[in-house]
Amino acid sequence: MGKPTGFLEYERTVNPSASPDERIKNYTEFHEPMDDEERREQAARCMNCGVPFCQSAVSIGGMVTGCPLHNLVPEWNDEVYHGNWEQALARLKKTNNFPEFTGRVCPALCEAACTCGLYDNPVTVRENELAIIEKGFESGVVGPRPPQQRTSKKVAIIGSGPSGLACADQLNHRGHNVTVYEKDDRPGGLLMYGIPNMKLDKKIVQRRIDIMEKEGVVFETGVDATDKKIAKSIMENFDAAVICCGAKNPRDLKMPGRDADGICFAVDFLKATTKSLLDSELADGNYISAEDKDVIIVGGGDTGNDCVGTCIRQGCKSVTQIEMLPKAPDERADDNPWPRWPKVCKTDYGQEEAIQCFGSDPRIYETTIKEVHADDLGRVHEVVTVNLTDKHEETMPCDLLIIAAGFLGPSETIKKAFDLKVTERSNIATEAGSYMTSVEKVFAAGDGRRGQSLVVWAIFEGRESAKEVDNYLMGYTNMI
Repeated sequence: MGKPTGFLEYERTVNPSASPDERIKNYTEFHEPMDDEERREQAARCMNCGVPFCQSAVSIGGMVTGCPLHNLVPEWNDEVYHGNWEQALARLKKTNNFPEFTGRVCPALCEAACTCGLYDNPVTVRENELAIIEKGFESGVVGPRPPQQRTSKKVAIIGSGPSGLACADQLNHRGHNVTVYEKDDRPGGLLMYGIPNMKLDKKIVQRRIDIMEKEGVVFETGVDATDKKIAKSIMENFDAAVICCGAKNPRDLKMPGRDADGICFAVDFLKATTKSLLDSELADGNYISAEDKDVIIVGGGDTGNDCVGTCIRQGCKSVTQIEMLPKAPDERADDNPWPRWPKVCKTDYGQEEAIQCFGSDPRIYETTIKEVHADDLGRVHEVVTVNLTDKHEETMPCDLLIIAAGFLGPSETIKKAFDLKVTERSNIATEAGSYMTSVEKVFAAGDGRRGQSLVVWAIFEGRESAKEVDNYLMGYTNMI
């Protein structure tokens, strides 16, 4: 696929990005697309390897390598190289409902498994994917495609994050009548309020919502399905329901001083900032501000990094990211060979910006917070950290403490509203290989079922659950 000698002729080149000192001035996306000829060269690097691990999604050493959606990567790279953008889009859309999302926020499991990455740099699969879908929007090829025929079946989707949207999209194109219920004031779930705007512009999310509405999907916002009356109404008025509410129950920290003011969860911090940005360009002040504050973030993952970038844009005095695990190696260890997911240290955009602004990496490893000290007004003003290896303690100034320590499954209220059984990890329980819950005609998909995960896995679960729902409603399914 692609140019047979492309991987030998062209070096990996990624989309240029604005410098950290420039991009922190706003909340807009900061990567610029390549021109078509440069993108064709990047697609040409996709070699005819014969073993495309990029689309495999196989589990090796307890971790998945390759794309969970089984994207036909070599095929659409070949089409891009030959300038056949419409054909590339047709191949991409066969497996991925929303390449405009994964092309921006996916950690690119495909690239980690790329054969070129064994001895050289992998193909820019994610950016090629993004170029294909954006070219489709630009040319008008991507647009509403309402189903030509409708069934009499009605399906309710609870939650409008990536799994809910994917499930709704699939079932709607099958011809079922789909209503998506969203608790927040805007649809999109974590795509709208969980991922900062500079990482995923909300115009991109709304663009897809608008298309789905024109295709016949009904979105009901401000509806809390955890209310037993609403849950009862859904059960009475729909032929099937799919719980796609995500895993929004944040993991808390138990420590002396936890009740001090100025401590919040990352999900609340990020949501408030994005909502205020969308409502008023932050003019309403209805967000948790890091301005002129010493900020400490507990959690070294993607969410913690998003908090770092957001705090810097708000004008924090300092920002520190605390991580319990040791620092990963800068290069693959011998016991972490290709094509396994590379367990290496990644410096993401937020950390890059902190290095630019404050002169050092904001991350402190193998450390946790022992206790919080509040001032006379009850607000946090310092924390005591402890190194988990040598037990060394340090007192650090802190005016805002953000907890980004992961999630513990969906809320208890949604599970109680639909009387759902749960797993030992508090996720919604389904039989192995199935998306049907313990309640007849109620299905579950996404993070609420599998636990906190990636957008690409949520889309996969939405698509797979749609097949099972379709089979349940019709007695068969022709969905792929």
